[in-house]
Amino acid sequence: MDSRDEAEGVRTLELSVPGWPGHCAGQHADLRLTAEDGYQAVRSYSLAGPPRNGTVELTVERLDDGEVSPYLVDEFRPGDQLELRGPVGGYFVWDPSDPGPLMLIGGGSGVAPLAAILRERAALGSSAPARLLYSAGSEERLIYREELDELVQPSYTLTREQPPGWTGYSRRVDRELLAETVWPASENPIVFVCGPTAFVETVAELLIDLGHAAQRVRTERFGPTGK
Repeated sequence: MDSRDEAEGVRTLELSVPGWPGHCAGQHADLRLTAEDGYQAVRSYSLAGPPRNGTVELTVERLDDGEVSPYLVDEFRPGDQLELRGPVGGYFVWDPSDPGPLMLIGGGSGVAPLAAILRERAALGSSAPARLLYSAGSEERLIYREELDELVQPSYTLTREQPPGWTGYSRRVDRELLAETVWPASENPIVFVCGPTAFVETVAELLIDLGHAAQRVRTERFGPTGK
């Protein structure tokens, strides 16, 4: 196992999983931890790394009141054991043969499966046009920032704190921001939206209101139990 810090309170775990069959960018896995007293906790995490056999990458954001994420971010070490089931899901997966432009919209750690899609696009040498709109509370909370800047030309918006000289957006994602950053519905983009439940529902509703076809808007959300 290897690990790296991605942002404030965010850690990526690179796990060796014998027998792992590989996965598609956008899928997730169910992780189960068992305490010494037998208590078990199960959480789902997006598969953040590129699809390959035998290795799984999970990017975990620490939630202070969580049962699982504080342990994974602060305490999990090489040699520790956990149970992983997956890959899971086939809906939130990018098809490289899709002719439409690729639009990715993430809130917080919801950027993980979107980064996996961008990594897959780069690995395939795909010429599909791609854009990313990424919302975070502060600059310190932006995950994978240097890599994202290399993979795509992102649009960032910081909703709580902006550093001096910040040139990105400085508000929550709203209709006007989507109209500025998302391909128009006439271009028929395939849109992937991932983040907290309220964020995802709001963005999806606004996209439909802007004329995007519901079947072209794929959503993945996490709520209070995703800890």
